[in-house]
Amino acid sequence: MIRLSVSKLTTIQDAQSLLQTAVGVEFGTLPPYLYALYSIPPNTNSASSQLIRSVALQEMIHMCLACNILNALGGDPIVKVQNYPGPLPGDIGPNGTPLTLHLLPFSKDAMAQAMAIEEPENPPDYPVKTAALLAQATPKAMTIGQFYDALDKFLATLPASVWHQNRNQIVDNQFFTGQLFAVNSYADAHNAITQIVSEGEGTSEGSEYNPLDFQDQPAHYFRFGEIFNERVLTRDPGSSLGYTWGPEKFDVSWPTAGHVISDPSQHNFSQEPQAAQDAQAACNTAFSSMVDALQRAVTGTEGALGEAARFMFDLRMAALHAFTVPLNSGQVAGPAFLYVTASTGDK
Repeated sequence: MIRLSVSKLTTIQDAQSLLQTAVGVEFGTLPPYLYALYSIPPNTNSASSQLIRSVALQEMIHMCLACNILNALGGDPIVKVQNYPGPLPGDIGPNGTPLTLHLLPFSKDAMAQAMAIEEPENPPDYPVKTAALLAQATPKAMTIGQFYDALDKFLATLPASVWHQNRNQIVDNQFFTGQLFAVNSYADAHNAITQIVSEGEGTSEGSEYNPLDFQDQPAHYFRFGEIFNERVLTRDPGSSLGYTWGPEKFDVSWPTAGHVISDPSQHNFSQEPQAAQDAQAACNTAFSSMVDALQRAVTGTEGALGEAARFMFDLRMAALHAFTVPLNSGQVAGPAFLYVTASTGDK
């Protein structure tokens, strides 16, 4: 579960800092999700692939919406690359201990990690539940939903004069049609926050929990839960909680463990065949180009989001190839999601 310590917000600068953390959190979830997605063997697990891909795309949208709010408040978003293994921005993790994220191939462990990232404050204990993935949180910690709620409450107190009209806003004329919109007021920011939280965790009203987002699709936590539990989330009036995992099966074919390495940034590729080194270099180049394009997009460059989408396709193709290139051990490795400068190739 992502938990972010948030002190009381009193200034615009406080809100800008919190929003920059939100940008980092939303973007930081992408590599773990994409590593699991791209590692799925060809012609297998099409339903799982579709669910993970849908979450990854929505995380990109969430990042853009967080950037729109930050820009509307006069801030300047920074698309910062995270290290894996490593924590996301902020005080993250149960019991004050940061949640260390890894790049894991498609597996039960990868889905458990994804659920840990997306888990709401009080996840409903549906029948056929998952094992206890995480310890209880300390009262000082916050889930991502509580994090955005604190931000939303502060933004509601701001006068209309603090909102900058049409400042570096990313809209849906390049990509994500119908899902991205400009933030020019508190009402727009509130709508964006509601979308981000709903798609990630679902919503709760009192003791009633709704695991569906505003589009009546399972929120991210529950999409990963379907894969982890190998059961479809099903509305069940006979259950005291209204839903169960199953009884319909969600077909998953777990790949053989150990064939794909985890956390490739920790691996010494200089000792591997040239083909494996070239595959990693291609992944790093595509990822870095995507990051650069996103940075241009969130700071007002027209057309840059479309460029980022094209580089994301390049990254996908490079990653799929990397997962076919054998290492000396016979294993394979996907992208390490390392940023390299365009001019020198330095990390």
